[in-house]
Amino acid sequence: MTDLLTRPAYADDPMTATPPPVPPLPPHVVSHRGGGGGRWPRRIAGGAVLLALIGGGGTAGALVAGHYADTPAAAATATTTATGAATSSGLAAVAAKVSPSIVTVLVDGPEGSSLGSGVILGADGLMLTNNHVIASGGTVSVRLADGRTVPASVVAADATHDLALVRATGASGLTPATFGTDGSVAVGDTVLAFGAPLGLAGTVTSGIVSALDREVDTGGEKLTGLLQTDAAINEGNSGGALVDTSGTVVGINVAIATASDRSTGNVGVGFAIPAGTVTQVVRQLEAQAR
Repeated sequence: MTDLLTRPAYADDPMTATPPPVPPLPPHVVSHRGGGGGRWPRRIAGGAVLLALIGGGGTAGALVAGHYADTPAAAATATTTATGAATSSGLAAVAAKVSPSIVTVLVDGPEGSSLGSGVILGADGLMLTNNHVIASGGTVSVRLADGRTVPASVVAADATHDLALVRATGASGLTPATFGTDGSVAVGDTVLAFGAPLGLAGTVTSGIVSALDREVDTGGEKLTGLLQTDAAINEGNSGGALVDTSGTVVGINVAIATASDRSTGNVGVGFAIPAGTVTQVVRQLEAQAR
């Protein structure tokens, strides 16, 4: 992977010299506008940190998505990088519990196809995803964890918080997710990220909450109060769940940091909208839709 950091020439032996402190870089996100087409993020603050919304599509996610989208997800398994009291067998139980509540959101529009992830909110087919997953417009469908694909429509959207509600029709046997509260999350907590990175439905990764109350700029709106995690998140994870070791949703995946403008893969810095914000916005969107 190309290293974009510019390093000064040190007067001392570069093997022993201590480099000067590097000031923090202000986060900036360039919107992917629903995952279809467009450019991925530009460099910021003269250096290495890049951020991107993570709806899959265009040339970045669609090629892989097209290959895997028609394949029912295998039984989800979690990676074994958990720390503390959580064990790999414990994470497998969490993955088995939560996976039925995770869907892949597919959008076929005039500018091409895109995909993201979603979380089931109700047995009536109401589901949650990111606004940037569906913002490009087009025909929406949802692929369930058991491989069924059903039509869906956008119910309401909130661009400010990058959240949207969609409703699937003709779906039965749905398993709604359980959402937690912001106060239950602490730095160092083990978390699992669910979704369809690069179109690979049924993917589960694990890590920790690495920071709280992050702020990023999407280019149109600022997202504030975000959770930061090192659980692997990639294009297509947008709208998927970040859950704790009890299987409770603590956040909705929305953005990642990337290493270069030619690579948008995971580098261990991802962001999720906290559950408290999500539940508040969902109530407002449901009220608008009535």
